[in-house]
This record gives sequence, C-alpha cells and structure tokens, in this order.
Amino acid sequence: MGKNKKKRRVLVALSLIPGFGSRRIYKLLKNIDEPEEIFSLGKRKLRSIEGIGEASALSILAFDSWEKVDALISETEKTGSEIITIGDPDYPPLLKQIYDPPALFWIKGNPEALSKPGVAVVGTRNTSAYGRNMAKKLTGELAEQGLCIFSGLAYGIDSIAHQTALEHNASTVAVLGSGIDNLYPKKNADLANRIVKSGGAVITEFTLGTNPDAGNFPVRNRIVSGMSLGVLVVESGIKGGSMITADLGLDQNREVFAVPHPLGSPSGTGCNYLIKRGAAKLVQTVDDIMEELPVEHSSGAEISQEEKKVNWRDKELDETAIKICEALEKESFQVDDLSDAIGISTSRLLVSLLQLEMDGIVLQKAGKNFELL
Repeated sequence: MGKNKKKRRVLVALSLIPGFGSRRIYKLLKNIDEPEEIFSLGKRKLRSIEGIGEASALSILAFDSWEKVDALISETEKTGSEIITIGDPDYPPLLKQIYDPPALFWIKGNPEALSKPGVAVVGTRNTSAYGRNMAKKLTGELAEQGLCIFSGLAYGIDSIAHQTALEHNASTVAVLGSGIDNLYPKKNADLANRIVKSGGAVITEFTLGTNPDAGNFPVRNRIVSGMSLGVLVVESGIKGGSMITADLGLDQNREVFAVPHPLGSPSGTGCNYLIKRGAAKLVQTVDDIMEELPVEHSSGAEISQEEKKVNWRDKELDETAIKICEALEKESFQVDDLSDAIGISTSRLLVSLLQLEMDGIVLQKAGKNFELL
C-alpha cells in the first residue's frame, strides 16, 4: 500500500473515533512526522502531544475497526467520489489556514477548483426580487473576473450563485451539510451534477450516509468561508446561516461584504446590520469587492456606458417600480413632479427609487431629480 493510501486510511480511522474532532486530529498531525505511524505509538508518546490526554490516547490504542475503515473507503469509490486529507496536495491551502480545518473531506468533481481564488456568495432561502437580481448581477460579474464561486447548494441565494457561475462558464464549489451520497436538498441534484460536469466540485466533511441535520450546516459554513478570499452576503435576516458564515469569515480574517437593502425589508436586515456595525463593506458595484481582494481585475470604469445600462423590462419589478420606469422612460422627473405624474406619495416613491438606484436602473441627480440609466 502506497504512503498516501496509508495516510488516508489512518485519517479515516481517526475520524471514526468518538470525540476526535477536526481540531484534535489537526493538532495530532502537526506533532507527528509520519501520520501513518500514529496507531503504532505508545501511550506515553501520545500523551506527550498537546491536546491528547489520557482518554484520547486510550481511544487511539483501543481502536480496532479497520474493517469499517476499509469498507468506508471502498463505499466511497463506489459513489464516484474520493477522500482528500489535509496532507494531500489537492487540499486547498486557504482552508488549511483556518482554526479548525477538516482533517478530510469527500469530493465529487475537480479538486483543482477548491484552490482557485474565489468568493463565497451566501444568502437567505426566502429571497426577494431585489435579492435575486443582486445575486445574479454580482455573481455574474465576479465570475467574469475569473473568480470561483463558493456556496452551500441551498435553495435561494446559494442556488442562484451556483447557477449564475455555470451560466458564465466559471468554476463553482458547493459545500454540503450531509453525506456526499445523501445530497441535500435533493431537488438540487441536477444542479450538483452540472457543477461537477462543468469542472467544479461538490464536497463535504460528513461521512457517507450522513443526514442533513440542522446542526451540520453552521459547521459546514466554516468551509465555505475558509476556502474563499471573501464572503459576500447578498440577502439575510438578522439570524441565519449567512450571518454565521459572515462571522466565521471575520474570525478567519476574510474580507466580508454586504449588499444594502431598503429600510423595511425583513430579508435584508442582516446585511444592513453588518454594514452598520462595520463588520462588512457596503457593496454597490463589483469593484467594491474586487478592490479588496488580492487578485487582478478589470475596473468597471473600463466598461462602456452602453454596456453598463440595465433594461428595467428584464427585471422582476413591483407595480410601483414599473410605473416609475415607464414615466422616466419618457423624461426625467423631480421627485415631487413624479409623485403628481403617477399618483403615488413621495414617501413611497423614495423607497422604490432607492431600490431602483441600487439595482442600477435609476440615477439620482442634484435636487432629487431622477432619470433612467
């Protein structure tokens, strides 16, 4: 058996020992020159390693489930996936830098995608039209910059991020909160297959057969942010997985970005909160993201005005926004005059105009004069 296969076998065995989390395995590996010899060490040597006490040493010495290890490796091959360990060259270097990198994970697809420079794009499952539009717009522009898109394959913003990356022929990586053979949500199985076929990857640190339990998702989020140069929160309430991913990104010293939302938008309160407390940079254009990342990019200033124009008819707009656009299509208006022209109160107009402005559809000039871009 080759050295790499022996090392993989040892790490799979360690992952099966109760109480041996990623952090403890990582500490063990850092203090052992030859990982494949771990199960040959004596109790005194094991206890001398930081983080390995009496109980942990005895657990290693008592381990005898090698048939289970070999069966798991064999079943992995049957699923068309493989196991990557923290000692493998395909293990993403950025992920190795976090506090508790997974000792191993299962992967379907292209391992090279994991180490490509990229951004995590995350958000709520219950999206608004504004959130969906911003997810498509910003993900598409990040993809055009050659960045990989990392996300969690969930409904809503995650799915939009993966789909948009595929539409722009960019790499994308989905991180699961379940076993690689128990994909969740199952309705995204086709999306997962397209990710793999396109040269991207689907990965998980959870062993075969693991169910998508609620507690798995906050754990997997550290991998989404850990592989990324930055985390973009497109749409989120105050609580939820996206806010956890943002906090994890901050802990991992990653750049965090958030899309601002109109006041009164419940699905955007988390984004506004991150911006308000200085935890995330406000994003109006893709350049707001790119200028913070250690990668070369083409400035939006180089794009012609014609290319920057957004056709409002292609957007999912509410009735008020449609009335505004139809009026501004004929001529520019001062907000009070626009209110009289379409019979909508100024206060309601300003809220809609703000959202249209953030969507890149409307431009505000001095004196609250508005025109279509």
